[in-house]
Amino acid sequence: MFLFNKSTVPAVAALLLALTIPAGALAEEAAGSAVKDPLKEASEVAKEQQQKALSQQSQHPANIAVLRVNGAVITKLDMDRALKVMLAQSQVKQPLAPEAQKEAESAVLEQLTSVELLYQEAAKLEIPDLDKQVNDKVSLNRAKFKTDEEFVEALKSVDMTMQDMQDFTRKDIVINNFIEQKFTAKAAATDAEAKKFYEENKDQYFKQPEAVRASHILVGADEKATPEERKRAKERAEALLKRVKAGEDFAAIAKAESSCPSASQGGDLGAFGRGEMVPAFEKAAFALKKGEVSGVVESEFGYHIIKVTDKQEAGAEKFDNVKDKIADFLKRQKVQQEVSNLVETLKRTAKIEKE
Repeated sequence: MFLFNKSTVPAVAALLLALTIPAGALAEEAAGSAVKDPLKEASEVAKEQQQKALSQQSQHPANIAVLRVNGAVITKLDMDRALKVMLAQSQVKQPLAPEAQKEAESAVLEQLTSVELLYQEAAKLEIPDLDKQVNDKVSLNRAKFKTDEEFVEALKSVDMTMQDMQDFTRKDIVINNFIEQKFTAKAAATDAEAKKFYEENKDQYFKQPEAVRASHILVGADEKATPEERKRAKERAEALLKRVKAGEDFAAIAKAESSCPSASQGGDLGAFGRGEMVPAFEKAAFALKKGEVSGVVESEFGYHIIKVTDKQEAGAEKFDNVKDKIADFLKRQKVQQEVSNLVETLKRTAKIEKE
């Protein structure tokens, strides 16, 4: 099924979000215990490093201006940092060929220009608790790391300081507040629009493969088992099957007797499609009707007793089941288009100067 992207951030602001939460830097590490003031503590750890970095940046060739957007400077450092993040997220192999590098830099500058224009427009709306929102969001990013040192190193990996993190976070909040107030709150998608999208994309996004949900009781006998051991395992499985057919609770027997880890869930294996289970098990499971129990089924793992608890026939998911998701998706599309239109309008009157 189609996976609807939940992000409401438009394309022109996606780069800003990527910089606020750098790719690679915020890799899923176990979050450490919360600190009283993570932003303050991280700032203290980073203070000396930041001062040194800022001093170097002010003299570094990368800090030269490459573009001015209504007077706001975009530096080579900004461009290089954004390019680094975008290429990492796209998993593009580096270094790029000269022509590809030139095209990538041009695309990044276009995005940075769009973000800056959008920010300048968005900053006209006042946000009373903006400083608190910035600190809270930076603190949440800090909480993904075990120590302040790791957080600072993560920022350094994408050429950022704590001040950069705060600045980017501020822009992110300002832009998203603007988009929410000006566009998202007013956007809507009708049932007719949702239905049209469903019909036009039914085969591409809404196909459901045949699937079953099953539980099983396994009497284990792997490939190392002797013929005598397999015989005893089969006899035991047949005895358990008699208990099931006599009316004993399938899940209770699975919990007490099954050698599969699924025993703790009453033998429940969840839903699965064709090709996900060993052939003998799959053939038996898909041949059963909902609620039916198989005979003893032999596989390389031993002997199974299978109960199908639900079946899903192949076909398209019903419109009523996905209508709300489609409407939300279409609403976000409209917001993105509105924002793109605004940026194009702003570009026509902006003073954009290449250095």
